[in-house]
Amino acid sequence: MGKNILNNLPLKIGRRNFLKLASVGAGLGISNAFASNNSIRPASQEEIKNPFPNSKMVKTICSICSAGCGIVAEVQNGVWVRQDVAQDHPISEGSHCCKGIDQIDLVKSKQRVKHPMKKVAGKWERISWETAIKEISEKMLKLRAENGPDVAMFLGSAKFNLQQAFYFRKFAAMWGTNNIDHVARI
Repeated sequence: MGKNILNNLPLKIGRRNFLKLASVGAGLGISNAFASNNSIRPASQEEIKNPFPNSKMVKTICSICSAGCGIVAEVQNGVWVRQDVAQDHPISEGSHCCKGIDQIDLVKSKQRVKHPMKKVAGKWERISWETAIKEISEKMLKLRAENGPDVAMFLGSAKFNLQQAFYFRKFAAMWGTNNIDHVARI
């Protein structure tokens, strides 16, 4: 008969592993205590009531990346109020990534920048697109003239489709650098 090699090994557990196992055990014990009482109740009719009775469902796609996963947006009076996954969408197949689940919050965020902004004397001021492009391009050209084309790093976007990625890479090449990467890798 073969010899069981596990019988020859001494059982050792380090302090760190002991603490990990103890915390897992404590967590399981506490969650079991909550699960065994009446902490879960049925929802009331008021909680079930639809707060958006005149809304319409609009099938759209997520704009976080270029994959194009399906979203069913609930819209009331032109305002996106809730969202659900598109169960019949051929790309996402009824699922979302962690970013897509939060798409509505990104769109409705008060911190979302909708216009070019410039900090002047410690305060943000709205500027025109022409001013923003002019000032940024002048600063970029000055940096390249002083330090060479490798002073810049071009970081691609997950929102780029194939053609946009092609033109972005061409722009970096015309700039004179190979310093280009993609946000998904970082």
